[in-house]
Amino acid sequence: MSNYSKTNIGDGRRTELHDILGLTGAEISVNNLQAGEGVPFFHSHKQNEEIYIVFKGKGVAIIDDETFDLVPGDVIRVAPEAKRKFSASQDVGVSYICIQVKENSIEQFTDADGVLVE
Repeated sequence: MSNYSKTNIGDGRRTELHDILGLTGAEISVNNLQAGEGVPFFHSHKQNEEIYIVFKGKGVAIIDDETFDLVPGDVIRVAPEAKRKFSASQDVGVSYICIQVKENSIEQFTDADGVLVE
């Protein structure tokens, strides 16, 4: 058994990496919305927070009652109970990564969890 998993996400509309990579602590999806396209519904979660990382294009996010623009480099953390919906701008698409993890589940960060291997 290998100690790693590897895939290529290509340029599909949405790629969920949980099953593809055998993730055990997070769900990660890569999302590409075309100009004028949007997620057709609001959603929230029972226990998972989401981290959105915008890496290409422009879009709009609606979180609870707040609307704001999205541009490359934006990183947004959304609490489980918040209602959220994302869409691309009318003139250009938007690409983003969504990382979903159980809120308050991390016990150690990089420095505390990392082990130097010689």
